[in-house]
Amino acid sequence: MSLQETVAEAFERRFGASPVLIVRAPGRVNLIGEHTDYNDGFVLPMAIDRAVWIALRPRSDRRVVGHSLDLDQPVEFSLKSVRDEAAGWGEYLKGIAWALQDEGYTLQGWEGVVAGDVPVGAGLSSSAALEMAAARAFAATSDLPWDPAAMAKLGQRAENEWVGVNCGIMDQMISAAGVAGHALLIDCRSLETQPVPLPPGAAVVVLDTATRRGLVDSAYNERRAQCEAAARFFGLPALRDVSAGQFQARAHELDDVVRRRARHVVTEDGRTLQAVEAMRRGDAVEMGRLMDESHVSLRDDFEVSSDELNGMVACAQRQDACYGARMTGAGFGGCAVALVRTQSAPAFAKQVATCYHAATGITPSVYICTATNGAEVVKG
Repeated sequence: MSLQETVAEAFERRFGASPVLIVRAPGRVNLIGEHTDYNDGFVLPMAIDRAVWIALRPRSDRRVVGHSLDLDQPVEFSLKSVRDEAAGWGEYLKGIAWALQDEGYTLQGWEGVVAGDVPVGAGLSSSAALEMAAARAFAATSDLPWDPAAMAKLGQRAENEWVGVNCGIMDQMISAAGVAGHALLIDCRSLETQPVPLPPGAAVVVLDTATRRGLVDSAYNERRAQCEAAARFFGLPALRDVSAGQFQARAHELDDVVRRRARHVVTEDGRTLQAVEAMRRGDAVEMGRLMDESHVSLRDDFEVSSDELNGMVACAQRQDACYGARMTGAGFGGCAVALVRTQSAPAFAKQVATCYHAATGITPSVYICTATNGAEVVKG
């Protein structure tokens, strides 16, 4: 049974009628452009065919009543007085309601059932998927215009200020604005987006190391501070504004660690734009080479990889079907991503899982992914 059918059936059991609306919002994998978002740079994520689904119907009393099938946990609150009660998954719904109302939107209540298949804590943006599904639900019940960039900004604000996670804009943006069959080039300064077609005959495979070290706050904040220090040194607003030539001319004047952090961001922005051109040419080999280079830069210059991520990437790169592979997401655990020949993807998935288990003793999860649309109403 599909997740759409699962939430529809569960809604009918719980509320005694068919849902009026069903919405979905996808998780994502970032193909290239890592730790560039908070440097006002470029990212190239893809919305994946793993999503959060909500089956729902409007209510007239301005209350939101939700039930998570995955956690078997209810949430209920009034839109007249949204309060942060540290109530787990429900805080994402509340955060979106708060952000929308604070922006001046008038919301109607709804009741619904929520389920998803985006792995939690894997770096595939399960939280952004839940936020954008909630935003789509509120937009549909309250007759709000769906502006992906505006909704993504509100989702980011909810995560930053309500949930308390200091994320960039990428995750909400790709979940809101994804295009089937394409990755999405996002300019993290202007929020302009350009769909970029995947190379013909190439598949994206997500390789979950099954390690959940999480984003170490101190390490993340330290790297942000190092990047900001480098931008100040060059007298520019952000590292996105530093050209490769400018960096090379004065890199020797920087402290060794700050130099390596800045080198990653400057070269990663360049790689991301080169990757877009390669994909538009249908050049999977060049795209793979850039992904391999990105991993080395994240491992050695930005130092956010891990033994498990390095092992997973090495296992992927050994396979004949692999064009390239890299860690993806914030690092310190979570997933790698590989670009592989479509016809060989199932065999590749098995071989990498076997290789990784032999090297680490850990059983990974491997997902062959399709690029999907961003948040949408699928019924109603």
